[in-house]
Amino acid sequence: MITVSLCMIVKNEEPVLARCLETVGRLVDEIIIVDTGSEDKTREIAGEYGAKVYEFAWKDDFAAARNEAFSKASMDYCMWLDADDVLTEENQKKLSELKGYLDKDTDVVMMKYETARDGEGNPLFSYERERLIRNGKGFRWEGRVHEAIVPSGKIVHSDIAVTHCKMGPGDGDRNLRIYERMIQEGEVLSGRSLFYYGRELLAHKRYGDAIKVFESFLGGDGWVENKIEACLNLAECFRALGQAEEAARALLGSFLYGSPRGEACFELGQHFQSHKQWRQAVFWYETALRLNPEEENGGFVRWDYYGYLPEINLCVCYDRLGDRQKAYSYHRRSKKRKPDAEAVLWNEKYFHDMGMDEPKLQMDI
Repeated sequence: MITVSLCMIVKNEEPVLARCLETVGRLVDEIIIVDTGSEDKTREIAGEYGAKVYEFAWKDDFAAARNEAFSKASMDYCMWLDADDVLTEENQKKLSELKGYLDKDTDVVMMKYETARDGEGNPLFSYERERLIRNGKGFRWEGRVHEAIVPSGKIVHSDIAVTHCKMGPGDGDRNLRIYERMIQEGEVLSGRSLFYYGRELLAHKRYGDAIKVFESFLGGDGWVENKIEACLNLAECFRALGQAEEAARALLGSFLYGSPRGEACFELGQHFQSHKQWRQAVFWYETALRLNPEEENGGFVRWDYYGYLPEINLCVCYDRLGDRQKAYSYHRRSKKRKPDAEAVLWNEKYFHDMGMDEPKLQMDI
């Protein structure tokens, strides 16, 4: 059986740290906590779970802090979590089982990172991350913000999921400040940093600046999954500026970097639906439904784009085309997925009251 050091970097995590350690503390063989300046009871809580706590002066560099935590680990593997992450009971069991059967020559274990869920607990947004890293093999975190380890060697893609359960808004400006300080200091951003800088600008609604950064990123080197996502983000910027045609071109541009993704196909459906081009919209929505998320590629997956959202919009489109039977079949499919969703309940009433003079399905999905 392998041994695992849980390695965390924390600051003022009193509200969430115990919740995290309750779900994983008994599954690991060592807990390493690197504290970057807490002023609450974070260190005391960590001590209650038997953690080894180290202080580390924060210097706007997440990779440096994570490397410090990994340097303190003494077990076979390092596992990282943020303080607002948890493992569900199902995934706790899976991790316990993985420790028993994992080959010790495995270098990296990938796990799903679920960062958003719906009201029924189904994942809405997830992506794979390097989660268990073989100790002593020279792996290093890179990137002052949105830090990562480049997986290499023998890689295992597990079905274990870590769930991100954020509490409170946090410092939403921190990452953007770091990126802009890096630029002011003359640092040339790597492809990955350029991509995430663009996403920070998008989050701050600086759409024009974000467009320039994404276009610069797409014109240089970068990971293919980031290129595909950058096209989606670019489309979002153009839509926010009222440039619908440019948004559609950006979505189509994602096909240059890999096979079509449900996210891009769904958004193209939205484009044509907004222009009342129902048949074109149907084509793209049905294409999205035929696709499967490419989880092991590591890109962002928006799960509803492969099921519920195309289905409920196809209900609208087929109704507009006069094919009520087809519309109803897609309503039933969307109802099976999310029976209590507001749009589903609206459409349920619509089909029940089919005698309306001017049928009006839920349009704002």
